[in-house]
Amino acid sequence: MMFQLICRCILLKFPILVLHEGGQILFDLGEGFTQSQTRTFTLCDWKNQKWSIIIALHAKKIICDFQMSFQSKRFMRKKESRLKKLKTRFVLLICLLIFCSCAWAMSIRFESESPEIKLLDCPKFCGMNTEISIEVSDQKTGLRKIWVGFRLDDKETVFYDKTFSVDLWKGKSSDKRHTFQFALDPKRHFFPDGNGTLRIAVWDYSWRNFFKGNNAYIEKIITIDTTYPKIEIMSRKHHFNQGGAGLVIYRVSEPETMNGVKVGKHFFPGMSGLFQDKLVYASLLAVSYDQGPGTEIYVQAEDLAHNQGRSPLTYNIRKKRFKRDIIRITDRFLRKKMPEFSNYSDSDNRLINQFLKVNQQERLSNVKKFQSVCHESKNVLFWKDTFLRLPKSATRAGFGDRRTYHYQSKVVDHQVHLGIDLASTYHSPVPAANDGIVVFADQVGIFGRSVIIDHGFGLFSLYSHLNRFMVEPGNEVRKGNIIGHTGTTGLAGGDHLHFSIIVKGIFTNPLEWWDRNWIKYNIMDKIESAKDLIKNGL
Repeated sequence: MMFQLICRCILLKFPILVLHEGGQILFDLGEGFTQSQTRTFTLCDWKNQKWSIIIALHAKKIICDFQMSFQSKRFMRKKESRLKKLKTRFVLLICLLIFCSCAWAMSIRFESESPEIKLLDCPKFCGMNTEISIEVSDQKTGLRKIWVGFRLDDKETVFYDKTFSVDLWKGKSSDKRHTFQFALDPKRHFFPDGNGTLRIAVWDYSWRNFFKGNNAYIEKIITIDTTYPKIEIMSRKHHFNQGGAGLVIYRVSEPETMNGVKVGKHFFPGMSGLFQDKLVYASLLAVSYDQGPGTEIYVQAEDLAHNQGRSPLTYNIRKKRFKRDIIRITDRFLRKKMPEFSNYSDSDNRLINQFLKVNQQERLSNVKKFQSVCHESKNVLFWKDTFLRLPKSATRAGFGDRRTYHYQSKVVDHQVHLGIDLASTYHSPVPAANDGIVVFADQVGIFGRSVIIDHGFGLFSLYSHLNRFMVEPGNEVRKGNIIGHTGTTGLAGGDHLHFSIIVKGIFTNPLEWWDRNWIKYNIMDKIESAKDLIKNGL
């Protein structure tokens, strides 16, 4: 018996089953049957119904299996298609990330910025002990190697050769900046005097140039000069007073040297322009009030290669005993003067404490200000002959006086007087002591209204405690021109003029500059003698 089973499903409680046997329909549960007729038919024919139900159940299972198989395959095909697309996208994303990472890494590893070389201290001239300081840096991949050599007359000497380690994980050097110093030391390396070439090369850890890195290279011409300048003293009879001034004239064997006279710790530079020979210098100097006969004085010259020559000086310093003076401070004086210095007032409002601060701190500050003004001077000799003093004046205090300040019968302070106090009539006109240029005119602390005149070659005159001044910086003045009037400004107790002579920032005794003979023997005769030597070719 041959059975052919065809099944179709409708929306009933059980499907319609059509069973054929040899082409003959045995049972036909078609669309015309209702659910109740179906149940009746099933009960009347139990055997066939059982058999038919079994067949129906198997048919339903076959139909369901068929439907599930079809839907499952379709779902699997869709799932596989989605998975394939996801895999493709994932692979593309991974490839893109790898490409971007490689591109980023390559942009860093193949960076094209060259290292930077800075010559911190590399003079054009090199002497026996000249040091050279160099700084190199590379902010990208770091420093790989530094090489420094010096070539002179086909001979090259390597002075610095350093290779830096690399961090394998980062692919960079941890040294991004490096500073080093070295000396050419011509004597040790047998370099003769002459021009040589300093060569500096630096590499970084970039992969450019076939993994050799970016390179920076510079050259600089350096002149080896190991000959120190020679000094010839041309002036004679160097006699100085403690607290006094003097002149030294000398010739230097080389041009462009920094030269001058060293007096203890003070340096007085030599100035040219006074003579036709440009290698002849004149140095106006001062021996400070606190420098006695044991003070060392010599002439020194240093060339551009820092070779230093020194020449001893035959000299004599005459010791001077300075006057001792007592200054009595009264409450009346404090009430009159201290309001002007209110910035020094004390918390307990004691005027004597305020005065001590002014007399110590403000005095020191004012002196330093004057010294800074008198540091630079014209190399022209403006002045001539003796200096004027205040006409018809009496000396009230001398230069270098050791002052002791008393208050209510007690010693409260000690100071040194750095000028000469001259008293005349009330608001007396003050003449310029000699020709020169006004370089300062202003109010200065304890010195009150003050004027400074530059007389050339480091020589200055100071006029303080003025009631008013009639000049301003830049004015040219002639000897005897009125520049102001005496007064009581600053800490002056009465109307007077404080007059000082300053040589390159050092206060010196004005008495010498009022003395015609002293100027002749110590200044003018030396200048004329040097001119004669130059004229005679000596």
